[in-house]
Amino acid sequence: MLILKVLSGFFILATFFPLIKWDHWWVRVFDYPRFQKLIMLLLLLLFWAIFADFSSQENRGWMLSLVLSSAFLFKKVFPFTPFGKKMIKKVDFDPEKGIHLLVANIYQYNRKYKKLLDLVSKEKPDLVFLVETDSKWEKAMLPLEKSFNYHIKIPQENTYGLLFYTNLEIVRQEIHHLIDPEIPSLELDLLLRNGEKITIYAIHPTPPVPGENDQSTERDAEILLVGKKSKNNPLPSLVIGDLNDVAWSYTTELFLKISRMADPRRGRGMYNTFHAKIPIFRWPLDHLFLSRHFALSGLEVHRAIGSDHFPISLKAVLTETNHTDTLKADGDEKEEARQKIANGLTLN
Repeated sequence: MLILKVLSGFFILATFFPLIKWDHWWVRVFDYPRFQKLIMLLLLLLFWAIFADFSSQENRGWMLSLVLSSAFLFKKVFPFTPFGKKMIKKVDFDPEKGIHLLVANIYQYNRKYKKLLDLVSKEKPDLVFLVETDSKWEKAMLPLEKSFNYHIKIPQENTYGLLFYTNLEIVRQEIHHLIDPEIPSLELDLLLRNGEKITIYAIHPTPPVPGENDQSTERDAEILLVGKKSKNNPLPSLVIGDLNDVAWSYTTELFLKISRMADPRRGRGMYNTFHAKIPIFRWPLDHLFLSRHFALSGLEVHRAIGSDHFPISLKAVLTETNHTDTLKADGDEKEEARQKIANGLTLN
């Protein structure tokens, strides 16, 4: 029973640890495996039910704690199941007023270039955004320049390079280093085929992991800064990329409230994009958020391309009516977002 108590205690603490609003990596890392923690709690509850003496008040206390922890995690995970409430409605795809885009963290040291090229050839998206691209990936992706009229290439050897390809006309192009001078992001205005103008924010902030960034401060600041940009932008907009944060984290939810954008995963599924090589440790790290001007036509996670991430694609259509059901920030949350952005900006 000692092992059962130790494991139960650990997973109960791991359930509520992310509620501590500290930016340290050893706190924020517990944001990621919520579904895995839920499964472990349910398994532990089963073991208690089989092996525990119900006449013991202590054992009943352990089981009640496991039940409450499971209920808490279920509430957090439930919106990302097909039974949850959808944030954005689905409509038929119209290529004239729609966009089909593909996002992939290709993993800088992955050399299976052909898998990515084959995927692009098969999907034929309007836009391709690749992150972690170095000079070798830039060279390997040269065939895409024959298929796409516009391309932005920022290869870097620090795992934060970007490659961007599209057949939609780029009418405004800005390359930002929002928080860290070594981490680029894109802000682009594109013309859809019907002449409507939209904005794309393409980002890849740092993860809170030891050896790279001990805190989530910079990541949170970049995500929220882009959220504020999108909220203040009158044009229809999308925020895309590997955000190095899960869909159910406090920061991502705060982003949704600040930006008033919709997450197409909600009410449909988790659509896990990481880790491609370790099935038991998978969660949604790569994101595609839409402003209220869009409705959803398709969302798909694709087969592995040799990276530790799966590629993900989305089809969205501009609509005349609002097809989204978004979250809204209160005064305290707006102030918290401002403070998080300020904290990130002061670090560099």
